[in-house]
Amino acid sequence: MAPDDLPDVEAVGARVHPDYPEDDAVFQERLRLYPAGCLVLRAGAGIAGYAISHPGLLDHPPKLNTLLGALPAHPDSYFIHDLAVLAQARGSGAGAAAIAHLAEQARGRGFVTLSLVAVSGSAGFWQRLGFAPIDAMTPRVASYGPTARFMLRRLS
Repeated sequence: MAPDDLPDVEAVGARVHPDYPEDDAVFQERLRLYPAGCLVLRAGAGIAGYAISHPGLLDHPPKLNTLLGALPAHPDSYFIHDLAVLAQARGSGAGAAAIAHLAEQARGRGFVTLSLVAVSGSAGFWQRLGFAPIDAMTPRVASYGPTARFMLRRLS
């Protein structure tokens, strides 16, 4: 992902996650803080999806539509902030491939877990990728709505 991609990334996010809006500043900050964790799925001349991720703290997942300010000094988990794929690109394996790439990156940096907040009934997708719900974290993810699930995947 590059800064010039952000308008298209934000448009994809608005289409895929209309119930979970985030300010443009959130996308800009994540790209600035951790560009290696920001990916785009190109489709022709446009973008059909993206992934945004960064090092984080397992017991403090970021709230929805909140700026981080800085990455934690001593991160203990690799946080997948968002994965959004337009309908026409779903089923292509692009989402799973992006997560596999991010898992390898996290492993290479010494992380032993990936974490995320599943929204919009996506927990089944994440379970197929090896994530498990952690119910004890439900209060921490309240900003994402009542059906949000905190999920964790251990890296081998």
